[in-house]
Amino acid sequence: MDPKYEPLFTPWKVGDVEIKNRIVMLPMEGTNMIQWEAKTGFVKGIGEFYRDRRDQNVGLFIPGLIPLVSIVGEKWVYKHPEVFEPVKPIIREIHESGAKIFFQISAGSGRSMLLPPLLRPFVEKKALKAASGRVIMTKWWWSAPDPDEPNVWAPAVKMDHFTSEMISRFVYAFGQTALRCKEAGVDGVEVHAVHEGYLLDQFAMRYTNHRPDCYGGSLENRLRFACEVVREIKKVCGEDFPVSLRYSVCSMTRGFNQGAVPGETFTEVGRDMEESEKAVRILEEAGYDLFNCDNGTYDAWYWSHPPVYAPLNLNLSYVEHIKNFTTKPVVCAGRLQPGAAAESIAAGRIDAMGVGRQLLCDPEYVTKIREDRLADIRPCIACHGACLPFNGLNGEGTDIDPMHVEMGRCVLNPWTNNETKYRKDPAAKPKRIAVVGGGIAGMETAIQARLRGHTVDLYEKTGRLGGVFNAAAAMSFKEKDRELLAWYQRRLEASGAAVHLNAEVTDPKALAADIVVVAIGASARMLRVPGAERAVTATAFLNGEAEAGDKVVIVGGGLTGCEIAYELALQGKHPSVVEMTKFLVGARGICMANSSMLRELLRFHEVPAYLESTVEAVTEDGVVLRTPAGEKTVPADTVIVSVGYDPDTRFAPKKEKGLPWKKKEETGPAMYFIGDCDRVGSLKTVVKQAYELVQKISYPKK
Repeated sequence: MDPKYEPLFTPWKVGDVEIKNRIVMLPMEGTNMIQWEAKTGFVKGIGEFYRDRRDQNVGLFIPGLIPLVSIVGEKWVYKHPEVFEPVKPIIREIHESGAKIFFQISAGSGRSMLLPPLLRPFVEKKALKAASGRVIMTKWWWSAPDPDEPNVWAPAVKMDHFTSEMISRFVYAFGQTALRCKEAGVDGVEVHAVHEGYLLDQFAMRYTNHRPDCYGGSLENRLRFACEVVREIKKVCGEDFPVSLRYSVCSMTRGFNQGAVPGETFTEVGRDMEESEKAVRILEEAGYDLFNCDNGTYDAWYWSHPPVYAPLNLNLSYVEHIKNFTTKPVVCAGRLQPGAAAESIAAGRIDAMGVGRQLLCDPEYVTKIREDRLADIRPCIACHGACLPFNGLNGEGTDIDPMHVEMGRCVLNPWTNNETKYRKDPAAKPKRIAVVGGGIAGMETAIQARLRGHTVDLYEKTGRLGGVFNAAAAMSFKEKDRELLAWYQRRLEASGAAVHLNAEVTDPKALAADIVVVAIGASARMLRVPGAERAVTATAFLNGEAEAGDKVVIVGGGLTGCEIAYELALQGKHPSVVEMTKFLVGARGICMANSSMLRELLRFHEVPAYLESTVEAVTEDGVVLRTPAGEKTVPADTVIVSVGYDPDTRFAPKKEKGLPWKKKEETGPAMYFIGDCDRVGSLKTVVKQAYELVQKISYPKK
C-alpha cells in the first residue's frame, strides 16, 4: 500500500463500536436492504449487491434509508418485525467480513417529497383517499413544519401542517424502529436527518420553520425534534447503542429552489456556519455519537449530490471546520478523493471518508486503493445518470415519473443492482466478433465480449479511441471523464481484443466474423439558415478544430451547449446561449442535481440566455434571433452549434433504420447496430446497449 493511504486503514470508534478502517459506504437510493412495503420486506437482489462489496475493505456500511411509516396505507415499520427477518443473513455475512453496519431510519421528506404526477391532484386538494375510499398517500408524507410550504418538485402543491401530535408519534416510532434494527443485529442506527432539507432539517432551519410552538423560533426549539429522537432511541436501545446523524454543515441555500455555488458570496437562508457551530454542540449533548456530514438542501441539491461541475473534495473544508466544535467523530462526503481524505484523517481534521456512488461504479474501489491498483479503478464521473436520475427544473417545471425511475444503479457498470438479471460466466459457444467503431459503445462491447471468452477484433477509422466522448471530456472540469477514457483504453488493451487503429471499414459484411457489431456513432447537426457556414459544431470546438473568440453565441441550451457556455465563462470569455424551449438543460434523463447546478453556475457567471428563441441567420456581426419580444441581433465573434446529432446509418438497410437489437442481414455475419448509430442517446444508453448485446450473444435463450 502507498504509505499516503495508510490513514484510511486504521481503526476508529463510534461510541463503543470499533470499526476496522475509515471507509464508510454511504446510504444511497436503491441500496435499501428493507423496502418493507414489498411483500417480503426485502429488496430483490440486494443480497448480491452487498455480497459484491462485503469483502472489499469497507469499514462501515450504511444502507439506504428505512421510512418509519409507509407512503401508502399508513403502516408503521416497527409494527412489522417480520420484514427484518430476511436481512439477518446479509448482516451476518457483513459481520463475518469484519465490517460493521448501521441502518438509516427516516421521518420522511416533508416539502422535499417526490410526488408522482398521478397523485398531485389529490394532494393539491388535501385529499387522503381516492374515490374508492382507498388511502392513496399517508398524510405524514405531504406534511411539513409550516402549513402551505411549497413542494420542491411541484411548487403548486402546498404542504400540510406537521402537528405536535405527529411529532410525538414519530419520536416514539424512531425508538421502536431503532429497537427492531438492533434486534436484527445491526451495530447502530443513523437518523436521517438534519440534512439535505428533509423533514427534520426543515424543522431545524429558519426559512422553513416559522412555528409559534416549542418546535419553532430559537435554534434550540428548531432542533428539539431531532434531540427528542436521539433521546428516545437511547432510552429504548441503551446509552451504549450508537446513533449517527446525517448532517448538513451548511445549507448553501439562497431561497426556495435557489442554491449558491462554490465561491459565491450570498445571504444564507438556512443554516450558516455560525449557527452550525452551535447546532452540532446541541445535537452532541442530546446524545448523537457520530456526524455524517456534507452540505446542502433540496433547494441546493448539488451540494449533497455533487455533479461533475462540483469541485473534487467539495465539502471537506466545511466538515473539517465543524469538527472543531464537537468531540464526536465526523465523516465527510462529497466527491472526496482518497489522498485528500487520508491527509485530513492523519491530521485529525476528520475521522472517516464517506464513499457513495464510486462504490456503485466500482465495488472493488477500496481494495484497489489498498493494493496500489488505482489505475484499475473505474472512475465515477458524477453523471447521476442511473444512481439518481430525478429530473426537475427547480420550481419552473418538472419531468419526473418516479414510478419508472431506476435508482442505485450505475451508467458505467450495468451489473450494479442487476446482479440477478445478468451473468458473468463464460459463453458456452464463443464467437468471432468484429466491432466497427472505437468509441465508448465499441470499447464496452469489446471488453465485455472478451470477458465472456469471445474472440474480438475492433476497427477504428481514426488513430484515437474514444469517439465523441473525447470531445465531451475536453472541458476543464471533466477530469474524471478523461480518467474514464484512460481506464477504457487500459481495460481494452488488457482484455486481449485485437485493436486496429486507422482502419476504416467500408463493408462490415466482408469482415471475417460470426457477428459484426456496428458502433460508428452519429454526426452533428448544423443550422439550416442563411450564414450557417460561419458557425462551428460543438464537437469541432471541443476537439480543438476551431477556436472561440471573446463573444460567443451557443445555439442550443441543452446539456452540452450549457457546459460549453460554462467552460467559456471559466476562461473569461463572454458566452450567451440561445434555446428554443422555455428551459435550459430541460431534457429528460438529466438529474436535477446536475441541471440545477449548471443553471446556477451560468447565473453566477452572468451568462445571458435567450429562451423560446430561434436563429434566423448567422452574419459577420453575430446571430439574428427571433425572440418572444421580436427580432434581435446578438453580437458574436464565434457561433457554436449544439443542436443534437443524427445517427450514422450508412451501413443500415433503410427499411430497418433505428430498430434496436434487430439482426440486419439474413446471410453472412449477424449484424447489430448499437450506440448513437442505432439511436442517439446518452452514455447510459450506449453502455447499457453494449452490455446487454454481449449478454444476448453470450447467453442466447433456448
